[in-house]
Amino acid sequence: MKSPASAGPKQAKSRKPATKRAVVPSARKPGSVMTGAPVPVFAWPPDEDRVEQIFERLSRIMPEPKTELRFQDPYTLVVAVALSAQATDVSVNKATDKLFAAAATPEAMLALGEEGLVPFIASIGLYRNKAKNVIALSRIIMEQHGGVTPLNRADLQALPGVGRKTASVVLNELGIEPAIAVDTHVFRVSHRLGLANASTADKVEDQLHAVVPEGFLAKAHHWLILHGRYTCTARKPNCAGCAISDLCPSRGFLFEPQGA
Repeated sequence: MKSPASAGPKQAKSRKPATKRAVVPSARKPGSVMTGAPVPVFAWPPDEDRVEQIFERLSRIMPEPKTELRFQDPYTLVVAVALSAQATDVSVNKATDKLFAAAATPEAMLALGEEGLVPFIASIGLYRNKAKNVIALSRIIMEQHGGVTPLNRADLQALPGVGRKTASVVLNELGIEPAIAVDTHVFRVSHRLGLANASTADKVEDQLHAVVPEGFLAKAHHWLILHGRYTCTARKPNCAGCAISDLCPSRGFLFEPQGA
């Protein structure tokens, strides 16, 4: 082995030319707890006309957006949404198709019991804890609500495994409240479109309620989720196939547009 004195001068590493990116009047924010990746930060509130155009176009593309979770009634919707935390809708649907055939009411779910429920949902992440919550919420519905699933925010959020986001999904889907549940898709898309710049889901929800035109509020939740799930994806957003790319201030900022 050569001694440090005889090793000679170190060779300087060659560097590739820096890749130029589009310059925008905003900063790049560190990875967030919602996305795990950098997101742009734009001035808020956004231009009202641009926001109106965004939702007008989304409404033409998806006139009747709905959740992709399969359910039969409010109870099965609550269960499906609770099971979907940190899981895909596809995986939840595969499990609940069989589960709801066996137990589609809180009474039947209690009869099934936690150990009987586990085999139906074992393919879903965190299934042990979710099984406890589903049995616990079913018991509360039976004992405190006469077997009828409550459809107000306070009572829904009091159910085990049902937080603000789950309650918002249920209330929005059933047309009870124009709620906007901020999941990773909504968080990411809202920031990329400059509709929000807050760092937490609750604050983003408040910002969206402040800027989304009233006529679009009831469906905004689904539009943003589906746009994030199928077009404005986390790693490879399909800017070339995006109907609102010309209204998006992030185009070319965090990623190179496809087809450019």
